[in-house]
Amino acid sequence: MSAQRPPTYPPPQTAGLSAVLERNIQALQARRKREEVEATLQDRIADTVTRFTGSMRFVYLHLILFGGWILINLGWLPIVKPWDPSFVVLAMIASVEAIFLSTFVLISQNRMAAVSDKRADLDLQISLLAEHEVTKLVTLVSAIADHLGVETEVDAELDVIRQDVAPDAVLDEIEATQAKNKQE
Repeated sequence: MSAQRPPTYPPPQTAGLSAVLERNIQALQARRKREEVEATLQDRIADTVTRFTGSMRFVYLHLILFGGWILINLGWLPIVKPWDPSFVVLAMIASVEAIFLSTFVLISQNRMAAVSDKRADLDLQISLLAEHEVTKLVTLVSAIADHLGVETEVDAELDVIRQDVAPDAVLDEIEATQAKNKQE
């Protein structure tokens, strides 16, 4: 068997694409850095706590602490006298910890949802712009084809394709369809 070698010639690079991609990557990184800097102290604390509690170090720490607590209070480690044989204190500590951890997670999720909403809005705006541009291109190409007397099998669909999509009308139709499906 022969070892795989890199191609003799590197794949072609599109000059305009790499510059645009580089600009977009830099813009996204700058935006993320700015959002991190603009985050409130409370948000940064919540994100840090959430990151730590979602790690294996947190799991190992709890295995050691809770495991040790249980072993000692069951009397299995005679070097330390049991102080919570009914585990009431351990249950209270775990409950209070769960309350705070769930709050930190919810704070972080709210921030992530807000970022996700911004990205969804950006995606929608870009999609609407692209749809509008494609509609204009179809109209232009159709006019050129008409001028040159070129006929195609898609001519019947061109009237529909030439129309700009009204996003509010699409959303209204989606909502109406969802409401109708819920009633059925």
